[in-house]
Amino acid sequence: MYRLRLGRFALPLVLAAALATPLADAAAQTRTAAPVVTAKAERRDVPRLARTVGNVLASSTVQIKPQVEGRVVEAGFVEGQYVAKGDLLFRIDPRPFQAELDQAQAVLARDQAMLDQARLELARQKDLSARGVASAQRYEQAQADAKSLAASVAADNAAVASAKLRLGYSEIRSPIAGKTGAILVHPGNIVKANETALVAVSAVEPVRVAVTLPQQLLPMLQQRMREGGTNLLVHVPGTGDGETLTGKVDFVGDAVDTLSGTIAVRATFGNADHALVPGQFVTASIVLEVLKDAVAVPFEAVNTGQHGAYVYVVDAERKAEVRNVTVLYADGGIAALAGGVAPGDTVVIDGQLRLAPGVPVTEAKK
Repeated sequence: MYRLRLGRFALPLVLAAALATPLADAAAQTRTAAPVVTAKAERRDVPRLARTVGNVLASSTVQIKPQVEGRVVEAGFVEGQYVAKGDLLFRIDPRPFQAELDQAQAVLARDQAMLDQARLELARQKDLSARGVASAQRYEQAQADAKSLAASVAADNAAVASAKLRLGYSEIRSPIAGKTGAILVHPGNIVKANETALVAVSAVEPVRVAVTLPQQLLPMLQQRMREGGTNLLVHVPGTGDGETLTGKVDFVGDAVDTLSGTIAVRATFGNADHALVPGQFVTASIVLEVLKDAVAVPFEAVNTGQHGAYVYVVDAERKAEVRNVTVLYADGGIAALAGGVAPGDTVVIDGQLRLAPGVPVTEAKK
């Protein structure tokens, strides 16, 4: 019969083995916790957007043509310059029109002098006729002469006004504020009245952005316009990093395009910094409606399984829990959800492949 001899170190070794078991289990649990990245669900207003490509249009464009014929002697701007309303664009040789005005004024002065003389003669003949010295025929002739000369003076005044107008047309000024295009006729050329195009001026403050939307959105657009369209906005990228420009929809087409099944929509942008240029194509986002007080999570938190959309929620014990949800709308990295998730819940946005219901999680180091 053999006796087992433990020696003086036997008891400490047994106690160490007993104490090591819980520590090993804790270490094992720590090693099996899945590292994930999380975010908080929050309650917020989520805009529902329709994204499309838009085209920038000038709010108005004017083709500048002369209203009198003559030789262009000066251009008062450089191509591509921003001009104010009333700024000088071109000057046509004014000398022929000044001569016309001088002639009309001279004829007016002559006829006015003759009218003054005729009125004096009329007054004299009236007096003589009243005293029976002059015949009635002489008095009637004096009346006719005065009326005829008065009509001539009126015609002369009209001729002077016309000559002044033609002289004024020799200076061609911008009818609107905007940006000039290329000069089509340079100084030295002869231009014809109402025929020769000189330059185009486009109003770029404000501008319009034209887009087309599917006809399925027409009822929603019409409803928003009936409400005044105060929140029917269009967003386009600006020139700055991350900058967004916002315009208000002020036109929804009255007919659907039968070929494309789309409806035309236009929005007006102030464009004070001239960031938008007519003819430019932009990515436009139209705010169709706003989901008020929706539960929103980062779009990365939403997964799709056999039973639809779901998210992983970290519970109070730091374990993964599956919650089925309904996605009301998702865009721009944000998903608006219904059911399953409440504001303040911690959702997993990265590391879902390591998870299953009940798996412990730990926050991954960034």
